[in-house]
Amino acid sequence: MQHAPDSFDYIIVGGGTAGCVLANRLTESGKHTVLMLEAGKAARSFWVEIPAGFSKLLTNPAFNWRFQTEPEEATGNRIISVPRGKGLGGSTLINGMIYVRGQPQDYDGWAQQGCRGWSFQEVLPYFRKLEDYDGPASSLRARGGPLPVTQVKERPLIAEAFIAGARSAGFERNVDYNGQSQDGFGYYQVNQRRGRRVSAAAAYLQPALARHNLDVRTDAHVTRILLENSRATGVVIQSGSRSIEIHARREVILTAGAAQTPQLMELSGIGDPRVLQPLGIEVQHALPGVGANYIDHFCTRMNWRVKRPVTLNEQTRGIRLGLAVTRYFAMRSGILTLGTGLVHGFVRTRPGLEGPDVQYFFMHASYANAAERKLDRLPGMTIGVTQLRPESRGTIHSKSPDPFAAPAIRPNFLATDEDRRTIVDGMKIARKIVEEAPMDGFRDKEMSPGLDCRTDEDWLNFARRDGQTIYHICGTCRMGTDENAVTDPSLKVRGVDGLRIADASIMPTMVSGNTQAAVFMIAEKAADLILQDAS
Repeated sequence: MQHAPDSFDYIIVGGGTAGCVLANRLTESGKHTVLMLEAGKAARSFWVEIPAGFSKLLTNPAFNWRFQTEPEEATGNRIISVPRGKGLGGSTLINGMIYVRGQPQDYDGWAQQGCRGWSFQEVLPYFRKLEDYDGPASSLRARGGPLPVTQVKERPLIAEAFIAGARSAGFERNVDYNGQSQDGFGYYQVNQRRGRRVSAAAAYLQPALARHNLDVRTDAHVTRILLENSRATGVVIQSGSRSIEIHARREVILTAGAAQTPQLMELSGIGDPRVLQPLGIEVQHALPGVGANYIDHFCTRMNWRVKRPVTLNEQTRGIRLGLAVTRYFAMRSGILTLGTGLVHGFVRTRPGLEGPDVQYFFMHASYANAAERKLDRLPGMTIGVTQLRPESRGTIHSKSPDPFAAPAIRPNFLATDEDRRTIVDGMKIARKIVEEAPMDGFRDKEMSPGLDCRTDEDWLNFARRDGQTIYHICGTCRMGTDENAVTDPSLKVRGVDGLRIADASIMPTMVSGNTQAAVFMIAEKAADLILQDAS
């Protein structure tokens, strides 16, 4: 092993969303030296800044770790893709850019579980700090932050018809689901500026790269956390053929994400002995919660054939695609500014709920292969249906002592009656909206699941057969105060000094929507917690 003389105040493991935020905030004062390590590369691709380019990157191993679930009976023993971003910017390089904070009660629930400092009123300043929102100013929204947040600009007639159909079905229009109320339908908010994707690397890392106290190393795969007398003292990285030790004077901060953070903990001997010992990994610190509490959003995709040629299926082919490309590069507008969601919907499937329990993603496109985003040739539209706060819990564990082997991902989708009932009721409501009069000029026939799907059992079988994850994995190093929590509310790993986690893995429960906004917030708050300790 080569012993490099490198030593830094802080080592950040992972150059994704949270890592980029921390690299910026921890170096702002100039007082602390920071090293950020990323196994991937800098994001140099023509497609990264083009919002619609996510479909080109989603299956590219240079930008995606391409993880997969283990087969499970509840989802037909299918292997389900679990994309995870690779490279500086992480999943913000390949995601749909959808920005959803969630509901205030999500964070209040964290606080009520013992995570003091994480109530909505306590995390709201961090949401305001990070965003540059182009909508109306209010006590809940802010301008001037590093991350631009803008409403999708495209307004095709079929999208307006869908929103009108939702109103006809009894749901309100909502122009800001990140404001006073999440309920209703409207256009998604995305992290774009003038028609370009703005990744975490562009928003946070790029402005910090010239600082003398920040070192960023790519192609640096962290294989182990160094431990000495129950303290994290640094990491071991594999860079090419070299294995190198790097030391941290203050802290090692894990931001490798909800799949790889627990895996790295386990490879370092921190975790459940029942997992580590069969792999031949020596237990350095028993922490049973590592890799447990895996939560994700399970999504079904309902498809309809459309009567008129007004969908992306035909607009992304031939001369129409050429015109769209020309429009994009001339005006930074048009269909190439679209990501994975055009119209949002947040609904309550039954009376008495404190907030919506189902989220919709409407897109005037239908997929021959949803996992790879390959479009049909004939006009079509899709509604993605997901339960906002699933009760089901799975696991993500190492399945080999090899740090380059993928972890075993077991989602355990649809494990509870509540999860099954909610997804079924959500799909029924989606069908009702599309069958409303405002959609008559566009709706042809329901392709999937099809009108033969009538009973609850039919709906559930469709979900089991066709549902996918929508890549919101979290919870695998849960924050809390009980014996199964992995971190305390200050994000320090319980029982290990000098080791902190600041990514989606610390979420005790799922937030009500896409998770990237919450990860930005977690990293902003983590930076404050770290700097407070340093002072």
